[in-house]
Amino acid sequence: MTSPDALRTHDVVVIGGGQSGLAAARILLDAGLNPVVLEAGEQAAGSWPRYYDSLTLFSPARNSCLPGMAFPGDPDRYPHRDEVVTYLARYARDLPRLGVEIRTGAHVVAVEASGQAGGEGFTVRLADGTTLTAPGVIAATGSFDNPHLPLLQGQADFTGQIMHAAAYKSPEPHAGKRIIVVGAGNSAVQIAYELAETATVTLATRAPIRFLDQRPLGKDVHFWFKVTGFDRLPARLVATPPTGPVLDEGIYRRALRDGRVDRRPMFAHLDGDAVVWADGSREHVDVVLLATGYRPHLDYLDGLGALDDSGYPRHDRGLSTTHPGLGFLGLEWQRNPASNSLRGVGRDARYLVGKLKSRLGARRLRAGV
Repeated sequence: MTSPDALRTHDVVVIGGGQSGLAAARILLDAGLNPVVLEAGEQAAGSWPRYYDSLTLFSPARNSCLPGMAFPGDPDRYPHRDEVVTYLARYARDLPRLGVEIRTGAHVVAVEASGQAGGEGFTVRLADGTTLTAPGVIAATGSFDNPHLPLLQGQADFTGQIMHAAAYKSPEPHAGKRIIVVGAGNSAVQIAYELAETATVTLATRAPIRFLDQRPLGKDVHFWFKVTGFDRLPARLVATPPTGPVLDEGIYRRALRDGRVDRRPMFAHLDGDAVVWADGSREHVDVVLLATGYRPHLDYLDGLGALDDSGYPRHDRGLSTTHPGLGFLGLEWQRNPASNSLRGVGRDARYLVGKLKSRLGARRLRAGV
């Protein structure tokens, strides 16, 4: 049975109502296309409401805005998580006024090739049985719901708690505990630093932590990224995208130097209620917190043939290499180091929509539309 929604006309279905999906919708509208945004949650703010309580942007407000709307307040400050949620909610409220349809509680379970528009196009199936068809789809569901959980030797018999940073909210539940934070990125260091207020914390990393001054020569590092062109370094020129350094005004390096947070090489394995370090020493541990990153959350594309065996999209700068009307937005290093960030997603959206519009136009010509 065909859902009535399948009869409605949309040029592009945008899956995900976070920063990437909202930016895509605005750029699609500006390009003269008719998008619909499908957000699984109850509000179009992406994963931001679920991040840990103290999260603060590493880029200033002036660099952290989506197309068509400045971030309010002092442009040189570093906005808090809740400010970002408020900003995204306001952005989402403005889009319907401009003509963009946003549906919340719309959980996409599958995208299929529909045979529409001259043998191409897509059918998008929702958990409630609704279906939509469109010539184009932009997958903008981010990665927060697919945390990377590496298998640790001995974890099956570990009696402590293993958790990912995605489940971490605040230090209070962990007061007085012995905690190992695994990871060397911004989140790992920031979480370890605040946990150390009430717990005994070690950062376990495979290599020394690399730091980068947040404000070299008195200007935020993102100013220098723009001046030097680093923020636009093409991903295709980088064989293996590097893990970024930890941005720091000095407090994190000082915490490591003063022993507030301990840094050690990665432990060898888990054993009962303990970790066993590389030198063979054994130490009781209550919590192993994995700040080990995320992977694209694209399970609804599993049956389409658009992903590789590891679940990563087959794409070129966000354009699917398997399906001409399919695009991706919000991937790490999608086009450059700024991809998957508030400061870079607008540029990626403009590039992607320009290419998709050209492809969709060509398909309409072939179909005689």
